[in-house]
Amino acid sequence: MTTTDARAGSASEVPGKTGGAGADKTRASRSTIFVKELSRRARWRLLRHFLALNSGDRLLRFGSVLSDELVSRYVENIDFSRDTVFGVYDRKLRLLGVGHLAFAPREAMPSVSASTTKERVAEFGVSVAASARGMGVGSRLFERAAIRCRNVDIDTLYMHCLSSNKVMMHIAKKAGMAIHRDYGEADAYLKLPPANPASVLQEAVQEQVATLDYTLKANLRAALKWLGSLPGIKRD
Repeated sequence: MTTTDARAGSASEVPGKTGGAGADKTRASRSTIFVKELSRRARWRLLRHFLALNSGDRLLRFGSVLSDELVSRYVENIDFSRDTVFGVYDRKLRLLGVGHLAFAPREAMPSVSASTTKERVAEFGVSVAASARGMGVGSRLFERAAIRCRNVDIDTLYMHCLSSNKVMMHIAKKAGMAIHRDYGEADAYLKLPPANPASVLQEAVQEQVATLDYTLKANLRAALKWLGSLPGIKRD
């Protein structure tokens, strides 16, 4: 796969500490993270998200420092009929995090093909906006991607990133992925259990809740915009 697929790792998201007030804050933040599946209509928001990544974040996400032109080409080439893209929105409907789950025939990835008998494998890439670091956005996106893989009969989830990408290494280790490092890069694989009624229900509920959250935010923004257009009404 190339950078037009999921490829590479994450724009940094420093994991929170595991104890004390910091842990409480992280858990509280994670409880309000809603992961929504994105469609073609979100393409311009995806472009805005990726263009906002600085050079260091683009290196971690794509494996190289892509120019704005190449980032635009990447977004334009996302095949929503083949791949699955997830996003986390803030209250202004800006994407705080994006997870790209790219599917490919197992023979297209020889390093993974030996570990599965399924016809397809999946590769995951994730990026998180600077304003959302340390909230667990990347982990939530990964969890959602893993559930999708299970429910579409894929048992091997793959991530490729730089060995220096501490966030992806943290996510991989936390998920119990087998990690292989070579020449400054790392490959991680996660074997997934088959789908069951619980996993199907879990994904459906998560998507419904995320859609409701998005709708409420969109309606609130529309209402505020309308109020702001009235004479004598000032918006913050």
